[in-house]
Amino acid sequence: MHLIVFIFLLLLSGASVAAPDGRGLYVAHCSACHGDTGRGGVGVPLALPAFLESVDDHFLARTIRLGRPGRVMPAFDKLSDAQIEAIVRYLRSWSDKPAPKYSMATIKGDARHGAELFAKHCKTCHGENGTGGKGTGVTFSRRRELPIIAPALNNSGFLAAASDEMIRQTLQQGREGTPMGSFLVQGLTERDIDDVVSYVRSFEQLERREVTNEARHEDKIISMESSYSLQETVDNLKDAIVSQNFILIRTDLLEHGLVKEGEENPKQVILHFCNFKFLFEALTVDPRVGMFLPCRVTVTETDAGVTVSTINPKYMSHLFNNAELDQFCNRMTEVYRAIIEDATL
Repeated sequence: MHLIVFIFLLLLSGASVAAPDGRGLYVAHCSACHGDTGRGGVGVPLALPAFLESVDDHFLARTIRLGRPGRVMPAFDKLSDAQIEAIVRYLRSWSDKPAPKYSMATIKGDARHGAELFAKHCKTCHGENGTGGKGTGVTFSRRRELPIIAPALNNSGFLAAASDEMIRQTLQQGREGTPMGSFLVQGLTERDIDDVVSYVRSFEQLERREVTNEARHEDKIISMESSYSLQETVDNLKDAIVSQNFILIRTDLLEHGLVKEGEENPKQVILHFCNFKFLFEALTVDPRVGMFLPCRVTVTETDAGVTVSTINPKYMSHLFNNAELDQFCNRMTEVYRAIIEDATL
């Protein structure tokens, strides 16, 4: 009761509560992927004029709130509405044009005809059934003439954020600075475009892969005890790494560079190794995989014995929110287990 009275008196006094800091929130939650100035990176370039001029605030707010399940963009469900609104206002500060306003009405078109047009004009970039281009944002492993990949149109987050009118305007006008051109210029009629919009909206009815959180229940670390001495275990690991078609990059003391030279613990050894073909394939899907590549395995000797441990990529996969990357993380977990088992059994 006292709190309610205090808030009431605060309002009467005319005092105001400071609005959330949009720039600070952007730096904390968005800049790592979208870049400090919104020019893109792992995430799409948000400061692209054609992007800001073609999406409304509803689309931006819902995208932040819901993310893109199964893709790279996470859902920021712990941010308040006021915080999300502050981020949207900050994004708008990158454009000198007002945000567009779109009707939320449903566009009535012929989805069957739209499917034919989609297969002819959209499928090459947006994929079969709108599954999206391969990779993410402004990946560094694609041809440079593609500044941004085509998004997944059958994604529940996109469909909940984008109005039919916004999709129609994008099809009609295109996005300058991206591979997305105007379909009116390419010869489609406005009725054709309405048909494509209806087909895209029909993706909501498709059976889609449910994004699970099974990986969250995986052990964060893969760890096995070795029956060999520390040096024998290290030698065994070197052989096991090569047998799995990986290249040993270097062997070092774990604390090297972290403490004064000569004071490193000699009973903690780390091995760095890589399969460059696997690395390239994984980076093509999602460059963030580089956070835990090249591969590393640590050997530690204590009074209790020798232990070999490494991070579990399968657990890490739930942090990436990228369904396509799951297969690489699962494969890497299998490789880690095989290498460690070979070295310790």
